[in-house]
Amino acid sequence: MSDDVLARLADTIALRRAADPASSYVAKLKAKGLDAMLKKVGEEATEFVMAAKDGDPGKLTYEAADLWFHSLLALAELGVRPEAVLAELARREGLSGLAEFAARKDPS
Repeated sequence: MSDDVLARLADTIALRRAADPASSYVAKLKAKGLDAMLKKVGEEATEFVMAAKDGDPGKLTYEAADLWFHSLLALAELGVRPEAVLAELARREGLSGLAEFAARKDPS
């Protein structure tokens, strides 16, 4: 597995965004707009948390995939490719989480 899976999925999402909403889940959600996509991300995040609390690795993996998929839909709606997210993660690699968080704070 590699990050090219995310790129291929993003490419598939891009194609399906232009499809007939009657034949594509992606197109159907796109037709409903960003708020509907974000609502789905929230629902999937909640399901992820519940699966984590259940402690079932298979269920957690399934819900993580749903969360990532719906996050990719929202990213696509806003013109952000997964490569940009991966680049941001790479930028943070090796940084202390506490130091990175402190650097984000507004000094004023």
